[in-house]
Amino acid sequence: MAKKVVATLKKEGGVTYAKVIKAVKSEKTGAYTFKEEMVPTAMVQDTLKK
Repeated sequence: MAKKVVATLKKEGGVTYAKVIKAVKSEKTGAYTFKEEMVPTAMVQDTLKK
């Protein structure tokens, strides 16, 4: 199972952003890579479901 990390960042213009880091396993090699995204805090759960 991939590890999921969410770090909340400070507000910019009234919107709070979070940095979402997901460990994704490669089907070819079996190695894990990390995918980072900056998303509004309200969309964190939707981003993790993808």
